[in-house]
Amino acid sequence: MKLNVNGQVRQFEAEEDTPLLWVLREQLGLTGTKYGCGIAQCGACTVHIDGEATRSCVRPVSTVTEQMKIVTIEGLSPDGSHPVQKAWAALDVPQCGFCQSGMIMAATALLKDKPKPTDADIDAAMTNICRCGTYNRVRKAIHVVARGGDPTSANLAIEHREGSKA
Repeated sequence: MKLNVNGQVRQFEAEEDTPLLWVLREQLGLTGTKYGCGIAQCGACTVHIDGEATRSCVRPVSTVTEQMKIVTIEGLSPDGSHPVQKAWAALDVPQCGFCQSGMIMAATALLKDKPKPTDADIDAAMTNICRCGTYNRVRKAIHVVARGGDPTSANLAIEHREGSKA
């Protein structure tokens, strides 16, 4: 089988009903996408398929063609320079960090579709589960990116620590 992952056509062997998540992690070595629940509820396995946030743990690899473009957290920005990744770091969004690659992938898909999301838009799109409960920081980071602020600024980090609004 062949898939277009992070801009490269990759060849691998897998059963047709193998979840895309396992192909990405086990066959292709892209371990940034995480296994959380296995039933598409938590979102730790979120990747983009043709720009859409997709839960890869329940998506059989046979339903993805070589023409479809898959982007994992590794392909979003290999050096962490994507504005969402910068905002996540500046606002200390992750605690344990396990769910964060899926959160970032969901947030980037949201911002592509709705560049200026409301709180309601964010709540509707960000259905990922974070056991650490960093939802307020997730929302704040998305708003920072949406307003075009510099997500790496020292002032942003100070604002966050002091509790003022973004």
